[in-house]
Amino acid sequence: MIQRVQSIYLFLASLAIYALFLFPFVNTLDGINSRIIKVTGVYEEINEQVVQTEPFLLLTIATAIVGLIPIVLIFLFKNRKRQATLIYSLVVILLGYSFWIAQTVKSFANTTLEISNYNIGAGLSSVAVLFLILAAKGVMRDEKLVKSADRLR
Repeated sequence: MIQRVQSIYLFLASLAIYALFLFPFVNTLDGINSRIIKVTGVYEEINEQVVQTEPFLLLTIATAIVGLIPIVLIFLFKNRKRQATLIYSLVVILLGYSFWIAQTVKSFANTTLEISNYNIGAGLSSVAVLFLILAAKGVMRDEKLVKSADRLR
């Protein structure tokens, strides 16, 4: 059902996850080399050209799957309890996914990271978690409304 506000929140969560393909997590500059770490891999500037030096195939596949799940959850509107349970499960999965990203960035940065090194991609998974929590609250609000309407009958 498209007119429900939680459908918009789930769509925005999916957009935030897929935006990880566009925005890098970290930019590092260590004297000579400039590195950009994205969800698809590590990119370095070599001879004034940006070249992918290390691909993250599993992370890329996981990002595509995790980004697809909120879209699928939109269409589970007929069973609100299951939808809410799956949304909360996705929040836990996304927190684990964020930890995986953080460990990957730490291992490939090869330098001490300062706050100035982080880009918009570093916060997108947190934004997705926020949208998922708002969607779950919307689903529970709908469930409460339906239960109160059933009592009146």
